[in-house]
Amino acid sequence: MFTKVNATVLLVKKFDECVEFYSNVIGLKVKDKDTGFVSFTLEGHELALMELSAAADMVSKDAIQPDKEGVHRVLLATFVEDTEKTYQELLSKGVKFIKTPTKQPWGQVTANFADPEGNIWEISHFVEG
Repeated sequence: MFTKVNATVLLVKKFDECVEFYSNVIGLKVKDKDTGFVSFTLEGHELALMELSAAADMVSKDAIQPDKEGVHRVLLATFVEDTEKTYQELLSKGVKFIKTPTKQPWGQVTANFADPEGNIWEISHFVEG
């Protein structure tokens, strides 16, 4: 039935701030843009931002509940060539990290930060040997 997820859409209140973050801080290239929506191209995947009010109009206000505050339960993970190097680059751009680069018992080096909406990201790479 399902063979792959082709896009991840983050529903955000701070739309303009998030667009700025993903395009200018993270450096993603805009693929499509419309009122309350922007998508970025990633290798083999698409990341999109949709303003909460636009999502409520498209899906339903009852389902999206744009006025309700909640706890984020999604972690987006991406591999990088060197976690420490990427960590330093993002730090220099003002990204605030939740967890600094840490070597995990299974050989992966991970670090975590949040976007302006609080969506949590993990950057990581596997250490050889």
